[in-house]
Amino acid sequence: MIHQTFQIAVEGSQPNTKLVTYLLEQSPEIAAPPRPLVLICPGGGYSFTSDREAEAVALKFNAAGFHVAVLRYSCAPAVYPTALCEVAYSVALIRQNADAWNVNPDKIVVQGASAGGHLAASYAAFYQEDFLGKLTGLSAKELRPAGLMLSYPVITSGEYAHQGSFECLLGKSYADLKDEPLLRKLSLEKAVHKDMPPVFLWHTFCDTTVPVENSLLFVSALKEKNIPTEFHMFPRGAHGLGLANHLTVMHDGYGLQPECEIWIDLAITWLSNL
Repeated sequence: MIHQTFQIAVEGSQPNTKLVTYLLEQSPEIAAPPRPLVLICPGGGYSFTSDREAEAVALKFNAAGFHVAVLRYSCAPAVYPTALCEVAYSVALIRQNADAWNVNPDKIVVQGASAGGHLAASYAAFYQEDFLGKLTGLSAKELRPAGLMLSYPVITSGEYAHQGSFECLLGKSYADLKDEPLLRKLSLEKAVHKDMPPVFLWHTFCDTTVPVENSLLFVSALKEKNIPTEFHMFPRGAHGLGLANHLTVMHDGYGLQPECEIWIDLAITWLSNL
């Protein structure tokens, strides 16, 4: 495995912002054409990036034959669009090294959980923004992700919002943000457009931190724009499950939800057919 760390620095980036690669090495014994790469954005309410949604998830995708890079993006006090620029910069870095890393540049997929899901989905919605092209020197076509994978994502800034995520992302209390156009722009069910990539997402019916309505609103908007989407809603399980098994369980036992463990296998199947 090629395990490297690259410092990521754009305007507003916080210290220790980095991209960590988990790249499968080429072997003369194995036929390995350029592989897809999954760019992971861990969750954490835009206040930190969770270990439980990072390396363990990366290694699962590695085991299925995919390259992975984990972006430890800037969180509060960094504000929008710092983390979004870091995702775009990371995509540019991956494309720049595609040949050396044996990456298929047409199969870069962005994955995120919780607030990391909001970041990943923001990138899928806003990759055409002019400032991202100027930052990276890439066209919108080159910046477009091949797919979007989301675990219990923060999506809406409205009635079902995870208010803390938007407070960290925008640097103000939610009450002070309610009349700001930027808060409405970042309600991603309203940002879906016809040029978004195919989507895989899952959520639990019982999530009280980021209500499942976040995913339901997003899926409805994706359907309206005819974006190919696979959605799984599990009947039990709290927020922030990670892999939902012993690999990401917390010290107090939180995060074990056996019926949700299958999500990663479903995601790998979806990714293999992308």
